[in-house]
Amino acid sequence: MDGLSLELSLFLLATFAGALVAGLSGFAFGLVVSSIWLYILTPLQTASLIIAFGLIVQGYSVWKLRRALDWRKLAPFVLGAAFGVPVGVSILTWANPSHVRIGIGAFLVLYSLYAWFRPAIAPVKSAGTAADAGVGFLNGVLGGITGLAGILVTIWCGLRGWPKDVQRTVFQPVAVASFLMSALWIGAKGAVTPDTIKLFLIGLPALLAGTWLGLRLFGRIDEATFRKIVLALLLISGLVLMI
Repeated sequence: MDGLSLELSLFLLATFAGALVAGLSGFAFGLVVSSIWLYILTPLQTASLIIAFGLIVQGYSVWKLRRALDWRKLAPFVLGAAFGVPVGVSILTWANPSHVRIGIGAFLVLYSLYAWFRPAIAPVKSAGTAADAGVGFLNGVLGGITGLAGILVTIWCGLRGWPKDVQRTVFQPVAVASFLMSALWIGAKGAVTPDTIKLFLIGLPALLAGTWLGLRLFGRIDEATFRKIVLALLLISGLVLMI
């Protein structure tokens, strides 16, 4: 197998694996694929494809869950993200991205370890719309800085004590909104190249296959298993950001 064929195989494998994890857990597509893509693609191609594929894999999942969406519950998170994404992107123009990522990574590691070894956390039932909007804003900032859209909303949904089905109907639509906002920023800068479009078309079948399988597996896991999967992915996300 020559170098080009190997790189294409790795690209397709990462795309399928990322879609599978996202279909199962509702997030972490960018985390999975970037661990491989960044070795074979440019950072700009990686970011562009994460956003493009992320819109599809998350959008498809949201479409499957469309009858369960509660728009009144979603509105504060999406509104907060609308203000947070531009702030996150602006921070990148003056802050040291590596320092920001290390700080966020440390937070994710500490939180996931705390929640893993101390499972009996009282749900935050008294939080209201303002708190949800604040989390949405911070999640948008994080998405603008790192591309990890949905991480903070995922944590917040767990703290609220919502069932796994309800959690997915919140953090996945918020992630889709954040991806769409980021896509508009990249598109406005004219940063999408013909090579990136070609890779997008080549990887589309692997993306759809992984998403379909992940959604099938999601329907077979219970609340405890879902919680463990989410915490494990948060821990891995934090470790990757700190490297």
